[in-house]
Amino acid sequence: MREKKNSGMPGWARVLVTVALSLTLACMVAVVSAVAVFHWSDSPPPLSAGSGTADGISLVSPNLARIEVRRGESARSVGNRLEAAGLIRGRYFWSALGRLRDDPIRAGTYLVEVPAAMSTIRAILETGRDELVRVTVPEGLTVRETALVMEAAGVTGAAAFAAAAGDPVAIARLGLPGPTMEGFLFPDTYLFPAGFPAERVAQAMVENFLARAAVIDPSIPDLPADELLRLVTLASIVEKEYRVPEEAPVMAGVFLNRVNRVPPMRLESCATVVYVIVEKEGIDFWGRPEFPGRLMFRDIDRTAASPFNTYRNDGLPPAPIASPGTIALRAAFAPEESDYLFFRLRYENTGHHTFSRTLAEHNAAERYFRRVR
Repeated sequence: MREKKNSGMPGWARVLVTVALSLTLACMVAVVSAVAVFHWSDSPPPLSAGSGTADGISLVSPNLARIEVRRGESARSVGNRLEAAGLIRGRYFWSALGRLRDDPIRAGTYLVEVPAAMSTIRAILETGRDELVRVTVPEGLTVRETALVMEAAGVTGAAAFAAAAGDPVAIARLGLPGPTMEGFLFPDTYLFPAGFPAERVAQAMVENFLARAAVIDPSIPDLPADELLRLVTLASIVEKEYRVPEEAPVMAGVFLNRVNRVPPMRLESCATVVYVIVEKEGIDFWGRPEFPGRLMFRDIDRTAASPFNTYRNDGLPPAPIASPGTIALRAAFAPEESDYLFFRLRYENTGHHTFSRTLAEHNAAERYFRRVR
């Protein structure tokens, strides 16, 4: 019988080699598993219905998320909101990732293309570069004026915005009753990407109007189109006329008293004639050297053919003359009942008006104002 050759390696050495190989294999498996877990945790979850929306997080387009990091907010809080929005797989890995990185996340508002890896989102939030343009649109602006504000802020071109606000296809899709978006571009502070498409900017402003208006009056979504147009038109005139908020509902009531009177009285709102001069004729009303900021009888006569001239035409104008804010909208939807038919500015410094029931009272207020002035 042949004897089995001895390898020359002691038994204990063979045991050590076997153990070492086993440990190496276990380490390799652990490393591969850790890498797999990392990649899975870091990879973006698939976007589904409702994804991309949480406190301070929203989708501005199907693949573009707006993420707000608040001043003083912890990274853990941000991770919780990202998980709630469905933009990361888990807040625990988000916290672990933060321990591996030297830079903290910084307050700001960011645009992130989604779906995106968690590490990519983290890196963007560490830059501190706010990716959105903050633009404030005051109450009472027209489409043309709003377009200029957007262009000055670097959001979108004025011409493109004006064209988007007059696009009949977009107007129909948004369910607006007017021939343009005039009056339905809600005055507010917005965050838009620089160079954002004009149609998207206009759409966001209209959707904001519809949401805010529904809070003011929940019946708005069910109103007939002509009634909604009538109320927003009234609100736009109130917006241009009032100076003191508590007087806005009274003014709305005065205008309705005149319209509903038998026979009806014309509104005789100076703001509607100024709208014709500035927006339809393209004249700088406030910069005229001969009559700076003053409406003259010749202005009323010259613009008589325009349906927006409420000195020469009965009823409300055919469409809004500006975008009303919350105060004017509330006034139009809930006017104060009274028997007033006139109002006249009484105190230039405070903006308060005198309201009158008769022409004689109104003329007396006019004489008083002239003396004070």
